[in-house]
Amino acid sequence: MKSIFNWSGGKDSTLCLYHVLRQKEYNVQLLLTTLSGATNRITMHGVRQDLLEQQANSIGIPLQQIMLPENATMEAYNNLMESTMRPLQQQGFTHAIFGDINLEDLRLYREQQLAQVGIKAAFPLWGRSTKELVAEFIDLGFKAVVVSINARLLDESFVGRILDHSFLNDLPEGVDPAGENGEFHTFVFDGPIFKRPVKYTLGEKVLKTYGAPANADDSCFKKEDLPTYDTGFWFCDLVPTH
Repeated sequence: MKSIFNWSGGKDSTLCLYHVLRQKEYNVQLLLTTLSGATNRITMHGVRQDLLEQQANSIGIPLQQIMLPENATMEAYNNLMESTMRPLQQQGFTHAIFGDINLEDLRLYREQQLAQVGIKAAFPLWGRSTKELVAEFIDLGFKAVVVSINARLLDESFVGRILDHSFLNDLPEGVDPAGENGEFHTFVFDGPIFKRPVKYTLGEKVLKTYGAPANADDSCFKKEDLPTYDTGFWFCDLVPTH
């Protein structure tokens, strides 16, 4: 089945792709990634476009990038995705694969949107234990760095760390070990499906706040002053090295 793989560059995507390539039920011919058009970085993860492209080249599957306009509405996002997916369906793609694990609302949304263009959604990791998945990811030899964290749940020291068993042991109670609820995001730079490691150095750490008053400067927020809802996220920049 000719398939699109929705690629975030993180651990869930990578482990899902690993299993899909091994099982050979789906014929993955394209990685599809959404980036911010304003920053040229992967949405939610903040990873540079250059590193994404190096990652796809190392895996050896063609990459298609979708540039999302700044402050795009959900309607604009849906229209952009439809205009992207419809031509792919006309090219014979029948399935779109996701690394989602257990978020029911997200799964339903994806299925409904894709059905409108005649493509079926597939979720190979669905329903598995997040604890088991992240342990499997590490034990298989994949290497990932934590690139963003929810500042309400994790402190600055967690961002920029390698995702290993030590990292998991340090997570506070209530934080999903795979970050399935958005607690943290990762960038995978090496592992069994990579021909070569993606090289980078750690850059600066930045706290970005969302939903703050319009006249508020990001720099005026300290970790202890963050609201109780999720508005603050620490990002660690990854700088490509060649």
